[in-house]
Amino acid sequence: MQIQPQFNAKVFLAEQMTRGQSLRLKRLSEEAYQPTQYARDLSFTEAARRIEVLEAEIELANSF
Repeated sequence: MQIQPQFNAKVFLAEQMTRGQSLRLKRLSEEAYQPTQYARDLSFTEAARRIEVLEAEIELANSF
């Protein structure tokens, strides 16, 4: 019988963004002309939030 480690949300939320998030955030921040939205030291959660916001802004701009 194997014991599964417990999921710790605080640890998960504090982890650094993934490589995929980093690449996507950099591309989106350049596309949206907001290079300050990209930073190398973001957490996983903050990177996901910024990606979501930038995608929404780009989608809105493309709708005009």
